[in-house]
Amino acid sequence: MTAIKLDILSDPICPWCYIGKTLLDRALAEETDHPFVIEWHPFQLNPDMPVDGMDRRAYLENKFGGKDGAIRVYGQIADHAESIGLPLNLSGIQRTPNTINAHRLIHWAGLEEKQTAVVDGLFKAYFEDGKDIGNIDILVEIASEAGMDAAVTQRLLEGSSDRDTIKERDAHSRQKGANSVPTFVIANQHVVPGAQPPELWKQVIADIRAQLAQDDVE
Repeated sequence: MTAIKLDILSDPICPWCYIGKTLLDRALAEETDHPFVIEWHPFQLNPDMPVDGMDRRAYLENKFGGKDGAIRVYGQIADHAESIGLPLNLSGIQRTPNTINAHRLIHWAGLEEKQTAVVDGLFKAYFEDGKDIGNIDILVEIASEAGMDAAVTQRLLEGSSDRDTIKERDAHSRQKGANSVPTFVIANQHVVPGAQPPELWKQVIADIRAQLAQDDVE
């Protein structure tokens, strides 16, 4: 089947991004001959976050207008995750990190065709294990587990390589109209926003197959 690019705008501290990836993965597991070639792209939910991040509770209460707002929003997220069997440990998250280094790692992983493993590792570390994915040692650990060279990754993260590139790609997405994540872009033409159920993805794949079959006939 002809390969179709699926670009995904995401931030590894976005719970809906984790939920969205989980639902997409379930669809793709059933559609083993799907046409998608997936690439992950940076979108920082908090581009002005301090380099060292900030206390998780303070961040949530500031973002959602106080303790009650934070509890309400994250209660909805927890309920949705539970409904699809995704084990989020939201109470285990102590700090909200700046994700620029996580996005740099995802970028380098793409050069080695290890993006999916790194993205999975980041989501799991943050949402299940309560790890600070703004911490370089944690990022090196995730990179190593995905098959990347730990020493090279450490050296890159301690420098500034591709920091401006990530910021420019993030800005480009916003200029193109992206204002939330996850955002899925199919073949650089069709935009699918938000965490969508497997049934939608299976229908998208069926539509692509039908279109490709029609193109072959013509």
